[in-house]
Amino acid sequence: MLVKDVMTKKPITIEPKATILEATDLMKKNNIKKLPVLDKSGALVGIITENDLQKAAPSQATTLDMYELTYLLSKLTVEKTMTKDVKTVSSDETVEEAARIMADGDFGCLPVMKDNLLVGIITDSDLFRMFIEMFSARTSGVRAIVQMSDEPGSLSVFTQKIAMAGGIIISCITTEAENPAFRKVTVKATNIALNTCKEICEQCGTVEDIREV
Repeated sequence: MLVKDVMTKKPITIEPKATILEATDLMKKNNIKKLPVLDKSGALVGIITENDLQKAAPSQATTLDMYELTYLLSKLTVEKTMTKDVKTVSSDETVEEAARIMADGDFGCLPVMKDNLLVGIITDSDLFRMFIEMFSARTSGVRAIVQMSDEPGSLSVFTQKIAMAGGIIISCITTEAENPAFRKVTVKATNIALNTCKEICEQCGTVEDIREV
């Protein structure tokens, strides 16, 4: 899966000269927490987040009255508050690489670029939705975690046995096990009984967990 398959396309943006009040209003109206900042030529020059707005706002302990507070925020512009050194990702990059960049850099989002133009934004919420889809979380079935030998053909034998039992695999993901000689396989299948699936899993490896979901 690539970033362009998961990203939010045509994201709402804001100009550098816009005020903090305008940015706040735009986020509230559209129920979003990040705004890419584009200059008049359409070039990405920064990003401003809900967290940036909170940091820019005066402390709740301020002695300013409402008029003074509103006046102060009306003069504070996005360009003075935004993050200018923005990490971006290509629309053709893999989703897992985008997720790695976000995790390693502690970023909540990444503007998505194609030919130096902003074409989307990928956020932690987008990755959560992808996670749900990858595990077919909204579909009922039997879900199992099996630790099996990391040898050529092991996974093929496992999936064939499920197919021969009439099961339909709707999700299958492998991850590293503590022992490098093994892989941890998380599989979800429909049209198969729990006991039947358990027998197959036990034939192919060590069952860590199995349940109907």
